[in-house]
Amino acid sequence: MNKKISMKKQGLRVSFMLLTACFLACNNEAQVQTSLTVTAFEKAISAQGAQILDVRTMDEYQSGHIKNAFLADWTNPDEFLFRIQSLDKSKPVYAYCFSGARSSKAASILREKGFIVYNLTGGIAAWKREEKPLEAAISVKQLSESDYQSMIPADKTVLVDIGAIWCPPCKKMEPLIDSLASLQQSQFTVVKIDGGAQNAIVQSLSIKSFPTFIIYKKGKEVWRKEGQIGIELLAQQLK
Repeated sequence: MNKKISMKKQGLRVSFMLLTACFLACNNEAQVQTSLTVTAFEKAISAQGAQILDVRTMDEYQSGHIKNAFLADWTNPDEFLFRIQSLDKSKPVYAYCFSGARSSKAASILREKGFIVYNLTGGIAAWKREEKPLEAAISVKQLSESDYQSMIPADKTVLVDIGAIWCPPCKKMEPLIDSLASLQQSQFTVVKIDGGAQNAIVQSLSIKSFPTFIIYKKGKEVWRKEGQIGIELLAQQLK
């Protein structure tokens, strides 16, 4: 009899432990809400310092994207990993794709790398259904090779900065380039080109990624570098 009572108590104890574990797991999941509705997502990205990340393809991005969104194509692993390196881990990242599947996977990778990430439930499809605003690519006059060459004075040292507004490393390099230019404005000229819009010249110059920096001296290309670079190295090359 005592043995039966003891076994019954042990069974109740195990059941209680399982219920407690289940409660704690559910409670933790409720506290860490990583997927946001359209309304919550829109409110969150309006906060200062919010980093918006579109993980769709370039064509999808240009067809309509959320204002100020960076682009890191999830279907291109090398590009994705390269671009997210320039995001700020001290600020939240708000990711989205078309339906939420790609951005959910991308968010998992970002969290593994130490980012705080929120995913848009239903993606851009849900955003459109609720008639939220999107920005589309604006058609611009393409620079020809002669247009480009006319921007490179033969009697000056010229730094060409080719980037895109949706490119995280470009955004990170921008204040450094501006600071260097203001300090040494008599020594060289800066030419900035929106590579995201100027497809023709990007192809003509064989630009593979953004940002790309090219230095010209006496009208000739003497140095080229892709990606983020140290300002000291750039200053040295401009001498």
